[in-house]
Amino acid sequence: MSEHDKPAKPAKPNKIAMRRKARSLAVQALYSWQLAGQPLNEIEAQFRVDNDFSEVDGAYFHEILHGVPRLKSELDEAFQPCLDRPLDEVDPVELAILRLSAYELRNRVDVPYRVVINEGIELAKVYGATDGHKFVNGVLDKLAPRLRGAEVRGKRS
Repeated sequence: MSEHDKPAKPAKPNKIAMRRKARSLAVQALYSWQLAGQPLNEIEAQFRVDNDFSEVDGAYFHEILHGVPRLKSELDEAFQPCLDRPLDEVDPVELAILRLSAYELRNRVDVPYRVVINEGIELAKVYGATDGHKFVNGVLDKLAPRLRGAEVRGKRS
């Protein structure tokens, strides 16, 4: 059997794609938690039943889904000064995205701040209101130097 006759192995999704899918599902799960207030374990179980997790970073999904609610007050306090409106007037989808992004900026220094901002913008384009991504971008641009000052300054020099 020659090289050309061997069946192709299915490509394993890369870590970046798996994280992106984890964030996408986490935003939906956080949105559900914000609105319904269901226990997180129930929400997680439902998402794992309803979605194919073979190409999702399941550990990252779990960390975000449980970490954001645990740190909700601190996360909200971190980005509140960056808002142009009261917290209770922020669209619930955009609020879930801001909380997820603030969590990553605060707790996941292994993820570059520019990646966090870009992922937040992309999530807002998919799930947010028409210009929600512009709002999310503006807030995260102000938040990044507050939570990742040294990294942001290092990139700008």
